[in-house]
Amino acid sequence: MQRRTIAALSAIPPEGEPVEESLSYDGPGIADGDPVDPHDRPDGVADAHYVAGEDPVDPRQEVIGIPDASFGEEYGGLGRPEPEQGGGGGDGSGTGGGGERVARNTAIFSIATGVSRVVGLAREIVAASFFGTGGPASAFTIAFQIPNLVSNLFANAALSAAFVPVFTDLLQQGRRREAFRLASTLFWIILIVLGAIAALFILAAGLIMPLFTGPTFNAPLDAFTAGFSQILFPVVLLIGLTGLFGGILQSYEHFPIPAIAPAVWNLVIIVLLVVMRPHFHGGYENGNQVYAYAIAILVATFVQTLMVFGALRRIDFRLQMSIDWHDPRVKQVFTLMLPVTIGLGIVNLDQLINSVFGTLVNREAPRAIDNAFRIYMLPQGLFSVAVATVLFPTLSRMASRRDVRNMRRTIGIGMRQINLLLIPSAVFMLVLTTPIVRLVFERGRFDARSTDLVSEALFWFAISLPFGGLNLLLTRVFFSVQRPWIPTRLAALNIIVDIIVSIGLYKPLGIAGLIIGTVAANAVMTALQYHRLRIGFDGRLEGAQTTMITARILLASALLGGVSWVMWTILHRLFGASLPAQIISVGGAAAAGLVVYARAVLAMRIPEAHQVNRLIRTQLGRA
Repeated sequence: MQRRTIAALSAIPPEGEPVEESLSYDGPGIADGDPVDPHDRPDGVADAHYVAGEDPVDPRQEVIGIPDASFGEEYGGLGRPEPEQGGGGGDGSGTGGGGERVARNTAIFSIATGVSRVVGLAREIVAASFFGTGGPASAFTIAFQIPNLVSNLFANAALSAAFVPVFTDLLQQGRRREAFRLASTLFWIILIVLGAIAALFILAAGLIMPLFTGPTFNAPLDAFTAGFSQILFPVVLLIGLTGLFGGILQSYEHFPIPAIAPAVWNLVIIVLLVVMRPHFHGGYENGNQVYAYAIAILVATFVQTLMVFGALRRIDFRLQMSIDWHDPRVKQVFTLMLPVTIGLGIVNLDQLINSVFGTLVNREAPRAIDNAFRIYMLPQGLFSVAVATVLFPTLSRMASRRDVRNMRRTIGIGMRQINLLLIPSAVFMLVLTTPIVRLVFERGRFDARSTDLVSEALFWFAISLPFGGLNLLLTRVFFSVQRPWIPTRLAALNIIVDIIVSIGLYKPLGIAGLIIGTVAANAVMTALQYHRLRIGFDGRLEGAQTTMITARILLASALLGGVSWVMWTILHRLFGASLPAQIISVGGAAAAGLVVYARAVLAMRIPEAHQVNRLIRTQLGRA
C-alpha cells in the first residue's frame, strides 16, 4: 500500500536526520482517507499517532496543532467554517473553481486589509511630517519595536498560531462549551502573565532600553527611548488579549471586525497625535512632542481591543470567571507556542536588528529604515498577507483530512499568486524609489536628506519583497502540517545570515549594507523552506509550473518597469515637482505600467492572472 502523509508524501528524512524532524504529519486524521477507529481517539481528539499502514509514532515525537495567521492586519474571509463537500475545488485548490475561490477570497481580504495599510501609511506620513528622521524619532522607533517584539514572542502571532487550531478542532467536534472554557482559561493566564511582563519592563526600562542603542545615541536620546517604551509596554498585554479574541473570531471565520480594527487603530492615532502634539512643548529637538505619539498608540490599542472583544457577541461567547488548570489543551496550546514563539520571534528580530545596527551608522538610520519598511509593507500587506491568510483555513482543513493532492495544488496557487502580485510591485519600487519616497513623506520636518536616506533603504527592501511574501506562505505551510520546528531552525539561520552580512557591510555601505543583509537572509530562507517542503512532498510541488509562470511574470514586470520609468520622466518634465504634479507623475506611471503588465500576463496565458481578471469582470458586472 502506498503510504502517504500530509506534506511528507512517502517522504524519508534525509540521511542522518532524526525521524521526529522529518516533515511528516502526525496530527489529526489519517493518510489518504483511510478510516480511523474513533475509539483510538483520547478525549475525542483525532489520534495523532497512527498513519495508515505504519507503526505507531512515539507520542514524544508529536507536535500538535494547526497554527493560523497572526492577529492584527493579517485577517481575511467571512463566515463560519463548515466541512467541505466534494473535491478540492471547495477548498480553493482544485483545478478550476478552487483557484478562483482563492482569488476571490484574496481580493475580498485585500480590500479590507488595503484600507488598513493605506490608513497606516497615512499615520506614518503625519508622524514623518511632525518628527522627520531625527534622533527622537529614531528613539521612538526602537522604543516601539521592543514591546512589539515582546508581543510577537508571547502574545500576538505565537498565541494565535497555537490557540486557533486547538480551539477550531473542538468546534469541529461539536464541543463548543469546552472550547469556550479553554478560551476563558487562556484569557486569565494572559492577563496575569503578560501583565507581569509589561510591569517588569516598565519598571526596568531605564536599564533595558540603553542596551539597544549605539554610540550615535547620547544620554537625552537614551532617556527618550526609555520614556517612550514605558508608555508603550502596556500594549503587550492589550495585544495579547486582542490576539486571543481575534483567534476566537477567526476560528468562526468572522473576520470583518478584526480586519477593520487596524484601520480604526490608525485613525485614532492620527486624530490623537494631531490634537495632542501642540500641548507638548520644548525638549531636545522637539522630542517631547513624540510622547503624544506614544500615548496615541496606547489609547488606540485599547480601542482596538474593545472592538474585537465586542465582536464576540456575534458568536455568543461568554467569558468564564475561572481558570481550569487541569485542561490538557492549555498545556497543548503552550507546548505548540514554544516552537512558534521561537520561529516567529526570530523572524521579527530582523526589523529590530536593522534599527539597532542603524544606530551604528547614524542616529537618523533607525527611523529612515522604519519609514522605508512602511512603504515596503504596503504591497506585502495588500497581497502576500492576503493570499497566505485566505489559504490558512483551507490548508488547515486539508491537513486535517490528509488531502495531499489538493494541498500541493493550493500551495502552488498561493506561490504563483504572490509572485504575480509582488514581483511587479518590487520592480515599480525599484525604478521609482526616490519619486515614491518624495511623494509619500517629503514635507514638514521630513526634508531632502530624509528622502535620500529612506530611498536608499527602500531600494533594497524592494528586492526582498517577493522573498518575504513567499516566506510568509511557506512558513504557514509547515505550521499547518504541525512541523513548526523546521521553519524555526531555518529562521534561526536566517537571522545568522542577516547579522553576518549586516556586520560586514554596514561600515562600507551604511544603510544599504543593513538592508542587503535582510535581502540575503530572506532569499536563503525562501530557498531552504522550499527545498524542505519539496522533500516532504516527495519532490512534487508544482515547481516546473511555478518556475515557468514566474519567468513570464518577470518578463511582464520588466515591461512594467520600463513603461513606468518612461511615463514618470515625461510627466515629471511636463508638470514639475509640486505635490499635485508628483501625484500625477507617480500615479500616471503606475497606471501605465499596470495596463502594460495586465495585458502582458493575460497574453502570456498565466492562469492566476485570468482568475483575477474573471473575478474583476464578475464584480463589475454585479455592480
